[in-house]
Amino acid sequence: MKLKQTNAVPVSAAKAGFSTATAYRIDEDTRLPSQRHGPRERRRPDPLADIFDSEIIPLLEAAPGLRAVALFEEIRRRHPDLDPGIRRTLERRIRSWRAIHGPDQEVIFRQVHEPGRLGLSDFTDMGDLAVTVARVPLDHRLYHFRLIWSGFEHAHVILGGESYVALAEGLQNALWAVGGAPAEHRSDSLSAAFRNLDADARADLTTRYDALCEHYGMAPTRNNRGVAHENGSIESSHGHLKAAVLDALLLRGSRDFDDLATYRHFIDEIVSRKNRRNGARIDTERASLQPLPQARTSDYEEVIVTVTSTSSFTLRKVFYTVPSRLIGHRLRVRLYDDRLDLFIGGTHLMTLPRGRSANHNTHAHVVDYRHVIHSLRRKPMALLKLVYRDQLFPREAYKLTFEQLLGSQSERTACRQMVELLSLAHERACEAELAVLLAEGLAVDRLPDMAALRLRFAPDPAALPEVVVKLTPLTDYDALLVGEAA
Repeated sequence: MKLKQTNAVPVSAAKAGFSTATAYRIDEDTRLPSQRHGPRERRRPDPLADIFDSEIIPLLEAAPGLRAVALFEEIRRRHPDLDPGIRRTLERRIRSWRAIHGPDQEVIFRQVHEPGRLGLSDFTDMGDLAVTVARVPLDHRLYHFRLIWSGFEHAHVILGGESYVALAEGLQNALWAVGGAPAEHRSDSLSAAFRNLDADARADLTTRYDALCEHYGMAPTRNNRGVAHENGSIESSHGHLKAAVLDALLLRGSRDFDDLATYRHFIDEIVSRKNRRNGARIDTERASLQPLPQARTSDYEEVIVTVTSTSSFTLRKVFYTVPSRLIGHRLRVRLYDDRLDLFIGGTHLMTLPRGRSANHNTHAHVVDYRHVIHSLRRKPMALLKLVYRDQLFPREAYKLTFEQLLGSQSERTACRQMVELLSLAHERACEAELAVLLAEGLAVDRLPDMAALRLRFAPDPAALPEVVVKLTPLTDYDALLVGEAA
Protein backbone atom coordinates (compact mmCIF):
# COMPACT_ATOMS: atom_id res chain seq x y z
CA MET A 1 0.00 0.00 0.00
CA LYS A 2 2.97 2.31 0.58
CA LEU A 3 4.37 1.58 -2.88
CA LYS A 4 0.95 2.20 -4.46
CA GLN A 5 1.10 5.82 -3.34
CA THR A 6 3.82 6.60 -5.90
CA ASN A 7 3.45 3.78 -8.44
CA ALA A 8 0.82 2.19 -10.57
CA VAL A 9 -0.83 -0.97 -9.32
CA PRO A 10 1.16 -3.40 -11.57
CA VAL A 11 4.45 -1.72 -10.64
CA SER A 12 3.74 -1.63 -6.88
CA ALA A 13 2.65 -5.33 -7.06
CA ALA A 14 5.89 -6.30 -8.77
CA LYS A 15 7.94 -4.38 -6.22
CA ALA A 16 5.97 -5.96 -3.30
CA GLY A 17 6.56 -9.44 -4.72
CA PHE A 18 3.06 -10.68 -5.53
CA SER A 19 0.84 -10.90 -8.59
CA THR A 20 -1.08 -8.10 -10.26
CA ALA A 21 -4.40 -9.90 -9.63
CA THR A 22 -3.67 -9.97 -5.89
CA ALA A 23 -2.80 -6.27 -5.99
CA TYR A 24 -6.12 -5.37 -7.66
CA ARG A 25 -8.02 -7.55 -5.14
CA ILE A 26 -6.33 -5.82 -2.18
CA ASP A 27 -6.99 -2.44 -3.78
CA GLU A 28 -10.71 -3.19 -3.98
CA ASP A 29 -10.99 -4.49 -0.37
CA THR A 30 -8.40 -3.31 2.16
CA ARG A 31 -9.73 -5.48 5.05
CA LEU A 32 -7.56 -8.24 6.56
CA PRO A 33 -8.49 -11.83 5.65
CA SER A 34 -9.61 -12.47 9.23
CA GLN A 35 -12.01 -9.52 8.96
CA ARG A 36 -13.74 -10.75 5.82
CA HIS A 37 -15.30 -13.88 7.36
CA GLY A 38 -18.87 -13.45 8.46
CA PRO A 39 -20.23 -14.96 11.68
CA ARG A 40 -20.27 -18.75 11.67
CA GLU A 41 -23.76 -20.04 10.99
CA ARG A 42 -25.26 -23.25 12.38
CA ARG A 43 -24.83 -26.08 9.93
CA ARG A 44 -27.42 -28.41 11.46
CA PRO A 45 -30.66 -27.95 13.40
CA ASP A 46 -30.35 -27.05 17.09
CA PRO A 47 -31.47 -30.16 19.10
CA LEU A 48 -32.22 -28.02 22.17
CA ALA A 49 -34.08 -25.22 20.41
CA ASP A 50 -37.53 -26.35 21.59
CA ILE A 51 -36.67 -27.29 25.17
CA PHE A 52 -33.78 -25.16 26.47
CA ASP A 53 -35.77 -21.98 27.17
CA SER A 54 -39.02 -23.70 28.08
CA GLU A 55 -37.76 -26.59 30.24
CA ILE A 56 -34.05 -26.39 31.09
CA ILE A 57 -33.81 -22.74 32.13
CA PRO A 58 -36.77 -23.03 34.59
CA LEU A 59 -35.02 -26.02 36.18
CA LEU A 60 -31.74 -24.09 36.46
CA GLU A 61 -33.51 -21.13 38.04
CA ALA A 62 -35.41 -23.32 40.50
CA ALA A 63 -32.33 -25.35 41.54
CA PRO A 64 -29.11 -23.41 40.82
CA GLY A 65 -26.90 -26.21 42.19
CA LEU A 66 -28.32 -28.86 39.86
CA ARG A 67 -25.60 -30.74 37.97
CA ALA A 68 -25.58 -30.75 34.19
CA VAL A 69 -25.53 -34.55 34.07
CA ALA A 70 -28.69 -34.69 36.21
CA LEU A 71 -30.40 -32.27 33.84
CA PHE A 72 -29.31 -34.40 30.89
CA GLU A 73 -30.82 -37.52 32.44
CA GLU A 74 -34.06 -35.70 33.26
CA ILE A 75 -34.40 -34.28 29.74
CA ARG A 76 -33.69 -37.71 28.25
CA ARG A 77 -36.40 -39.16 30.48
CA ARG A 78 -38.88 -36.53 29.28
CA HIS A 79 -37.81 -36.77 25.65
CA PRO A 80 -36.59 -40.33 24.86
CA ASP A 81 -36.18 -39.46 21.18
CA LEU A 82 -33.30 -37.05 21.90
CA ASP A 83 -29.89 -38.19 20.67
CA PRO A 84 -27.59 -39.23 23.60
CA GLY A 85 -24.80 -37.32 21.85
CA ILE A 86 -26.26 -33.97 22.92
CA ARG A 87 -24.81 -34.25 26.41
CA ARG A 88 -21.71 -32.15 25.66
CA THR A 89 -23.84 -29.60 23.81
CA LEU A 90 -26.15 -29.35 26.82
CA GLU A 91 -23.22 -28.97 29.23
CA ARG A 92 -21.68 -26.16 27.14
CA ARG A 93 -25.03 -24.41 26.85
CA ILE A 94 -25.63 -24.62 30.62
CA ARG A 95 -22.12 -23.36 31.36
CA SER A 96 -22.65 -20.37 29.06
CA TRP A 97 -26.06 -19.61 30.60
CA ARG A 98 -24.63 -19.74 34.14
CA ALA A 99 -21.80 -17.40 33.16
CA ILE A 100 -24.40 -14.75 32.31
CA HIS A 101 -27.38 -15.53 34.54
CA GLY A 102 -25.96 -17.79 37.25
CA PRO A 103 -25.41 -16.86 40.92
CA ASP A 104 -22.26 -15.22 42.19
CA GLN A 105 -19.55 -17.65 43.28
CA GLU A 106 -17.26 -17.49 46.27
CA VAL A 107 -14.04 -15.62 45.59
CA ILE A 108 -10.67 -16.86 46.86
CA PHE A 109 -8.46 -14.01 48.09
CA ARG A 110 -4.73 -14.67 47.86
CA GLN A 111 -2.83 -13.46 50.90
CA VAL A 112 0.55 -11.87 51.51
CA HIS A 113 2.38 -13.84 54.23
CA GLU A 114 5.11 -12.67 56.57
CA PRO A 115 7.89 -14.83 58.01
CA GLY A 116 7.23 -16.09 61.51
CA ARG A 117 3.55 -15.17 61.52
CA LEU A 118 1.48 -18.29 60.76
CA GLY A 119 1.75 -22.03 61.29
CA LEU A 120 -0.90 -24.53 60.17
CA SER A 121 -1.94 -27.91 61.57
CA ASP A 122 -4.13 -30.62 60.10
CA PHE A 123 -4.55 -34.39 59.96
CA THR A 124 -4.57 -36.57 56.85
CA ASP A 125 -5.65 -40.20 56.58
CA MET A 126 -3.02 -42.67 55.31
CA GLY A 127 -5.19 -45.77 55.03
CA ASP A 128 -5.09 -45.83 51.22
CA LEU A 129 -1.31 -46.48 51.24
CA ALA A 130 -1.80 -49.97 52.74
CA VAL A 131 1.15 -49.75 55.15
CA THR A 132 1.65 -52.76 57.44
CA VAL A 133 3.70 -53.27 60.60
CA ALA A 134 4.84 -56.86 61.20
CA ARG A 135 2.37 -57.81 58.43
CA VAL A 136 -0.57 -56.27 60.33
CA PRO A 137 -2.39 -53.39 58.56
CA LEU A 138 -1.61 -50.07 60.25
CA ASP A 139 -4.70 -47.90 60.66
CA HIS A 140 -3.16 -44.48 61.10
CA ARG A 141 -3.13 -40.82 60.21
CA LEU A 142 -0.43 -38.20 59.92
CA TYR A 143 -0.46 -35.05 61.97
CA HIS A 144 0.92 -32.47 59.54
CA PHE A 145 2.36 -29.07 60.52
CA ARG A 146 3.57 -26.39 58.10
CA LEU A 147 5.02 -22.90 58.38
CA ILE A 148 3.25 -21.05 55.62
CA TRP A 149 6.07 -18.64 54.63
CA SER A 150 9.08 -20.94 54.42
CA GLY A 151 7.30 -24.24 53.78
CA PHE A 152 8.85 -26.02 56.81
CA GLU A 153 6.96 -29.26 57.41
CA HIS A 154 6.70 -31.79 60.20
CA ALA A 155 4.70 -35.03 60.23
CA HIS A 156 3.91 -37.34 63.11
CA VAL A 157 2.29 -40.78 62.86
CA ILE A 158 -1.01 -40.87 64.78
CA LEU A 159 -2.52 -44.26 65.61
CA GLY A 160 -5.95 -43.10 66.71
CA GLY A 161 -8.33 -40.50 65.38
CA GLU A 162 -8.05 -36.74 65.53
CA SER A 163 -7.85 -35.68 69.18
CA TYR A 164 -6.42 -32.99 71.41
CA VAL A 165 -3.70 -35.40 72.60
CA ALA A 166 -2.59 -36.08 69.02
CA LEU A 167 -2.66 -32.36 68.18
CA ALA A 168 -0.72 -31.37 71.31
CA GLU A 169 1.96 -34.03 70.84
CA GLY A 170 2.40 -33.40 67.11
CA LEU A 171 2.38 -29.60 67.42
CA GLN A 172 4.97 -29.56 70.19
CA ASN A 173 7.20 -31.99 68.29
CA ALA A 174 7.02 -29.66 65.29
CA LEU A 175 7.80 -26.50 67.26
CA TRP A 176 10.80 -28.04 69.00
CA ALA A 177 12.02 -29.45 65.68
CA VAL A 178 12.03 -26.02 64.01
CA GLY A 179 13.32 -24.28 67.13
CA GLY A 180 10.64 -21.62 67.58
CA ALA A 181 6.96 -20.77 67.52
CA PRO A 182 4.99 -18.61 65.05
CA ALA A 183 2.84 -15.73 66.22
CA GLU A 184 -0.37 -17.49 65.16
CA HIS A 185 -1.43 -21.12 64.94
CA ARG A 186 -4.34 -22.17 62.77
CA SER A 187 -6.08 -25.53 62.79
CA ASP A 188 -9.32 -26.84 61.39
CA SER A 189 -12.50 -26.68 63.47
CA LEU A 190 -11.41 -29.76 65.52
CA SER A 191 -14.87 -31.22 64.89
CA ALA A 192 -13.44 -34.76 64.85
CA ALA A 193 -11.85 -34.21 68.27
CA PHE A 194 -15.13 -32.83 69.65
CA ARG A 195 -17.20 -35.73 68.31
CA ASN A 196 -19.07 -37.74 70.97
CA LEU A 197 -18.12 -35.28 73.72
CA ASP A 198 -20.63 -33.57 75.97
CA ALA A 199 -20.71 -29.80 76.40
CA ASP A 200 -18.46 -29.79 79.48
CA ALA A 201 -15.85 -31.99 77.78
CA ARG A 202 -15.88 -29.77 74.68
CA ALA A 203 -15.40 -26.67 76.82
CA ASP A 204 -12.52 -28.36 78.67
CA LEU A 205 -10.86 -29.35 75.39
CA THR A 206 -11.17 -25.81 74.07
CA THR A 207 -9.63 -24.45 77.27
CA ARG A 208 -6.71 -26.86 77.04
CA TYR A 209 -6.10 -26.00 73.39
CA ASP A 210 -6.07 -22.28 74.21
CA ALA A 211 -3.68 -22.93 77.11
CA LEU A 212 -1.38 -24.92 74.83
CA CYS A 213 -1.15 -22.03 72.35
CA GLU A 214 -0.67 -19.53 75.20
CA HIS A 215 2.24 -21.60 76.56
CA TYR A 216 4.07 -21.02 73.26
CA GLY A 217 2.88 -17.44 72.81
CA MET A 218 0.72 -18.26 69.77
CA ALA A 219 -2.68 -16.82 68.99
CA PRO A 220 -5.07 -19.76 68.36
CA THR A 221 -7.30 -19.49 65.29
CA ARG A 222 -9.52 -21.95 63.44
CA ASN A 223 -10.96 -22.03 59.98
CA ASN A 224 -14.70 -22.40 59.50
CA ARG A 225 -16.11 -25.91 59.55
CA GLY A 226 -16.31 -27.49 56.11
CA VAL A 227 -14.35 -24.70 54.39
CA ALA A 228 -11.17 -26.51 53.39
CA HIS A 229 -9.66 -23.70 51.31
CA GLU A 230 -9.23 -21.57 54.46
CA ASN A 231 -6.52 -24.07 55.42
CA GLY A 232 -5.47 -24.45 51.80
CA SER A 233 -1.77 -23.88 52.38
CA ILE A 234 -1.60 -27.20 54.24
CA GLU A 235 -4.50 -29.03 52.57
CA SER A 236 -2.70 -28.88 49.23
CA SER A 237 0.58 -30.02 50.78
CA HIS A 238 -1.18 -33.14 52.13
CA GLY A 239 -1.32 -34.44 48.59
CA HIS A 240 2.34 -33.68 47.93
CA LEU A 241 3.43 -35.38 51.16
CA LYS A 242 1.34 -38.49 50.53
CA ALA A 243 2.67 -38.67 46.97
CA ALA A 244 6.24 -38.48 48.31
CA VAL A 245 5.48 -41.25 50.82
CA LEU A 246 3.98 -43.41 48.08
CA ASP A 247 7.03 -42.88 45.84
CA ALA A 248 9.34 -43.81 48.71
CA LEU A 249 7.31 -46.95 49.42
CA LEU A 250 7.52 -48.00 45.78
CA LEU A 251 11.27 -47.39 45.71
CA ARG A 252 11.62 -49.33 48.97
CA GLY A 253 9.91 -52.31 47.37
CA SER A 254 7.85 -53.19 50.43
CA ARG A 255 5.12 -51.55 52.50
CA ASP A 256 5.76 -53.73 55.55
CA PHE A 257 7.86 -52.44 58.47
CA ASP A 258 9.33 -54.38 61.37
CA ASP A 259 7.88 -52.06 64.00
CA LEU A 260 6.22 -48.68 64.44
CA ALA A 261 9.51 -46.95 65.27
CA THR A 262 10.96 -47.99 61.90
CA TYR A 263 7.94 -46.59 60.04
CA ARG A 264 8.11 -43.33 61.98
CA HIS A 265 11.80 -42.99 61.08
CA PHE A 266 10.83 -43.63 57.44
CA ILE A 267 8.32 -40.73 57.54
CA ASP A 268 10.86 -38.46 59.26
CA GLU A 269 13.39 -39.11 56.48
CA ILE A 270 10.89 -38.14 53.78
CA VAL A 271 9.90 -34.91 55.55
CA SER A 272 13.56 -34.05 56.18
CA ARG A 273 14.32 -34.34 52.47
CA LYS A 274 11.43 -32.00 51.69
CA ASN A 275 12.70 -29.49 54.25
CA ARG A 276 16.23 -29.55 52.84
CA ARG A 277 14.90 -28.15 49.57
CA ASN A 278 13.60 -25.10 51.50
CA GLY A 279 16.59 -24.86 53.81
CA ALA A 280 17.46 -21.24 53.04
CA ARG A 281 13.90 -19.96 53.55
CA ILE A 282 13.50 -22.02 56.72
CA ASP A 283 16.68 -20.52 58.18
CA THR A 284 15.38 -17.05 57.31
CA GLU A 285 12.01 -17.66 58.96
CA ARG A 286 13.58 -19.34 62.00
CA ALA A 287 15.10 -15.98 62.93
CA SER A 288 11.58 -14.46 63.00
CA LEU A 289 10.03 -17.14 65.23
CA GLN A 290 9.32 -16.62 68.91
CA PRO A 291 11.72 -18.35 71.33
CA LEU A 292 10.52 -21.60 72.86
CA PRO A 293 9.58 -21.80 76.56
CA GLN A 294 11.74 -23.55 79.13
CA ALA A 295 9.92 -26.88 78.73
CA ARG A 296 7.07 -28.56 76.91
CA THR A 297 3.58 -28.47 78.31
CA SER A 298 1.39 -31.52 78.79
CA ASP A 299 0.48 -33.43 75.66
CA TYR A 300 -1.65 -36.05 77.38
CA GLU A 301 -4.95 -36.53 79.14
CA GLU A 302 -4.88 -37.55 82.79
CA VAL A 303 -7.43 -40.03 84.14
CA ILE A 304 -7.85 -41.79 87.48
CA VAL A 305 -8.71 -45.51 87.33
CA THR A 306 -9.18 -48.23 89.94
CA VAL A 307 -7.64 -51.68 89.50
CA THR A 308 -10.33 -54.31 90.00
CA SER A 309 -10.12 -57.87 91.31
CA THR A 310 -9.51 -59.07 87.74
CA SER A 311 -6.10 -57.33 87.95
CA SER A 312 -7.24 -54.87 85.33
CA PHE A 313 -8.96 -51.58 84.60
CA THR A 314 -11.12 -50.41 81.71
CA LEU A 315 -10.49 -47.09 80.01
CA ARG A 316 -12.21 -45.79 76.85
CA LYS A 317 -13.76 -49.22 76.19
CA VAL A 318 -10.34 -50.91 76.37
CA PHE A 319 -9.50 -53.58 78.98
CA TYR A 320 -5.93 -53.37 80.33
CA THR A 321 -4.24 -55.90 82.63
CA VAL A 322 -1.72 -54.84 85.27
CA PRO A 323 0.26 -56.72 87.94
CA SER A 324 -2.03 -58.18 90.61
CA ARG A 325 -0.21 -56.34 93.43
CA LEU A 326 -2.05 -53.21 92.22
CA ILE A 327 -5.54 -54.64 92.85
CA GLY A 328 -7.59 -52.13 94.81
CA HIS A 329 -5.25 -49.21 94.08
CA ARG A 330 -6.23 -46.02 92.30
CA LEU A 331 -3.81 -45.26 89.47
CA ARG A 332 -3.15 -42.00 87.70
CA VAL A 333 -3.05 -42.66 83.95
CA ARG A 334 -1.47 -40.31 81.44
CA LEU A 335 -3.17 -41.06 78.17
CA TYR A 336 -1.00 -40.44 75.09
CA ASP A 337 -1.81 -41.21 71.47
CA ASP A 338 0.16 -44.48 71.42
CA ARG A 339 0.73 -45.38 75.07
CA LEU A 340 -0.44 -45.14 78.69
CA ASP A 341 1.89 -44.12 81.52
CA LEU A 342 0.72 -45.45 84.89
CA PHE A 343 1.52 -43.68 88.15
CA ILE A 344 0.76 -44.41 91.79
CA GLY A 345 1.15 -41.13 93.56
CA GLY A 346 4.16 -39.53 91.91
CA THR A 347 5.90 -42.82 91.13
CA HIS A 348 5.93 -44.06 87.57
CA LEU A 349 4.97 -47.75 87.49
CA MET A 350 4.96 -48.83 83.86
CA THR A 351 4.02 -47.97 80.31
CA LEU A 352 1.34 -49.89 78.42
CA PRO A 353 0.60 -49.75 74.68
CA ARG A 354 -2.65 -47.95 74.03
CA GLY A 355 -5.49 -50.03 72.66
CA ARG A 356 -8.51 -48.85 70.73
CA SER A 357 -11.96 -50.29 70.30
CA ALA A 358 -12.89 -51.10 66.72
CA ASN A 359 -16.31 -49.57 67.34
CA HIS A 360 -18.25 -48.09 70.22
CA ASN A 361 -20.18 -51.30 70.93
CA THR A 362 -17.34 -53.72 71.67
CA HIS A 363 -14.36 -53.71 74.00
CA ALA A 364 -10.73 -54.10 73.01
CA HIS A 365 -8.16 -55.87 75.18
CA VAL A 366 -4.53 -55.06 75.97
CA VAL A 367 -3.39 -58.13 77.90
CA ASP A 368 0.01 -59.24 79.19
CA TYR A 369 -0.02 -62.88 80.30
CA ARG A 370 2.83 -62.15 82.74
CA HIS A 371 0.41 -60.12 84.88
CA VAL A 372 -1.91 -63.06 85.57
CA ILE A 373 0.12 -66.23 84.96
CA HIS A 374 0.81 -66.84 88.68
CA SER A 375 -2.94 -66.93 89.44
CA LEU A 376 -3.68 -68.88 86.27
CA ARG A 377 -1.34 -71.63 87.43
CA ARG A 378 -3.57 -72.11 90.48
CA LYS A 379 -6.75 -72.01 88.34
CA PRO A 380 -5.78 -73.46 84.95
CA MET A 381 -9.40 -74.26 83.97
CA ALA A 382 -10.11 -70.51 83.97
CA LEU A 383 -8.27 -70.41 80.64
CA LEU A 384 -11.01 -72.37 78.88
CA LYS A 385 -13.73 -69.69 79.02
CA LEU A 386 -11.56 -66.65 79.64
CA VAL A 387 -13.04 -63.52 78.09
CA TYR A 388 -9.70 -62.32 76.75
CA ARG A 389 -8.24 -65.77 76.07
CA ASP A 390 -7.17 -65.06 72.48
CA GLN A 391 -5.45 -61.82 73.54
CA LEU A 392 -3.69 -63.62 76.40
CA PHE A 393 -1.50 -65.63 74.03
CA PRO A 394 1.61 -63.57 73.22
CA ARG A 395 2.10 -65.12 69.76
CA GLU A 396 0.01 -66.97 67.20
CA ALA A 397 1.88 -70.25 67.82
CA TYR A 398 0.61 -70.37 71.42
CA LYS A 399 -3.00 -69.92 70.32
CA LEU A 400 -2.74 -72.67 67.67
CA THR A 401 -1.03 -74.98 70.16
CA PHE A 402 -3.91 -74.59 72.61
CA GLU A 403 -6.40 -75.44 69.85
CA GLN A 404 -4.30 -78.53 69.06
CA LEU A 405 -4.28 -79.57 72.73
CA LEU A 406 -8.05 -79.14 73.01
CA GLY A 407 -8.54 -81.34 69.96
CA SER A 408 -6.40 -84.19 71.25
CA GLN A 409 -6.76 -84.12 75.06
CA SER A 410 -9.36 -83.47 77.70
CA GLU A 411 -10.15 -79.85 78.48
CA ARG A 412 -8.60 -80.06 81.95
CA THR A 413 -5.34 -81.54 80.65
CA ALA A 414 -5.17 -79.10 77.74
CA CYS A 415 -5.66 -76.07 80.00
CA ARG A 416 -3.09 -77.30 82.52
CA GLN A 417 -0.48 -77.95 79.82
CA MET A 418 -1.11 -74.62 78.09
CA VAL A 419 -0.70 -72.75 81.38
CA GLU A 420 2.56 -74.61 81.96
CA LEU A 421 3.79 -73.51 78.55
CA LEU A 422 2.95 -69.86 79.30
CA SER A 423 4.59 -70.16 82.70
CA LEU A 424 7.71 -71.65 81.10
CA ALA A 425 7.86 -68.78 78.59
CA HIS A 426 7.64 -66.27 81.43
CA GLU A 427 9.94 -67.85 84.00
CA ARG A 428 12.68 -68.93 81.58
CA ALA A 429 12.42 -65.74 79.41
CA CYS A 430 12.10 -67.84 76.25
CA GLU A 431 8.82 -66.63 74.75
CA ALA A 432 10.12 -66.15 71.19
CA GLU A 433 12.27 -69.29 71.07
CA LEU A 434 9.49 -71.41 72.57
CA ALA A 435 7.07 -70.06 69.95
CA VAL A 436 9.43 -71.27 67.20
CA LEU A 437 9.51 -74.77 68.71
CA LEU A 438 5.73 -74.84 69.06
CA ALA A 439 5.32 -73.79 65.42
CA GLU A 440 7.64 -76.60 64.36
CA GLY A 441 5.55 -79.08 66.35
CA LEU A 442 2.34 -77.78 64.78
CA ALA A 443 3.81 -78.31 61.32
CA VAL A 444 4.26 -82.05 61.96
CA ASP A 445 1.19 -82.39 64.25
CA ARG A 446 3.33 -83.12 67.31
CA LEU A 447 2.19 -82.26 70.83
CA PRO A 448 4.57 -80.34 73.09
CA ASP A 449 6.80 -82.44 75.35
CA MET A 450 6.95 -80.51 78.61
CA ALA A 451 9.82 -82.55 80.06
CA ALA A 452 11.97 -81.97 76.98
CA LEU A 453 11.10 -78.29 76.92
CA ARG A 454 12.01 -77.81 80.58
CA LEU A 455 15.32 -79.55 79.96
CA ARG A 456 16.02 -77.40 76.90
CA PHE A 457 15.33 -74.16 78.72
CA ALA A 458 17.11 -75.17 81.96
CA PRO A 459 18.13 -74.30 84.56
CA ASP A 460 14.99 -73.95 86.62
CA PRO A 461 15.16 -70.65 88.51
CA ALA A 462 13.85 -72.41 91.62
CA ALA A 463 16.77 -74.87 91.53
CA LEU A 464 19.53 -72.27 91.35
CA PRO A 465 22.04 -72.50 94.21
CA GLU A 466 21.83 -69.91 96.93
CA VAL A 467 24.91 -67.73 97.01
CA VAL A 468 25.89 -66.39 100.43
CA VAL A 469 28.20 -63.40 100.47
CA LYS A 470 30.11 -62.73 103.69
CA LEU A 471 30.80 -59.04 104.14
CA THR A 472 34.13 -57.98 105.61
CA PRO A 473 33.89 -55.96 108.84
CA LEU A 474 34.57 -52.29 108.29
CA THR A 475 37.24 -52.31 111.02
CA ASP A 476 39.47 -54.40 108.71
CA TYR A 477 39.88 -51.35 106.48
CA ASP A 478 41.64 -49.46 109.31
CA ALA A 479 44.80 -51.48 108.55
CA LEU A 480 44.84 -50.02 105.08
CA LEU A 481 44.61 -46.51 106.43
CA VAL A 482 47.48 -47.09 108.88
CA GLY A 483 49.68 -48.46 106.12
CA GLU A 484 48.97 -45.46 103.92
CA ALA A 485 49.80 -43.05 106.72
CA ALA A 486 53.12 -44.77 107.33
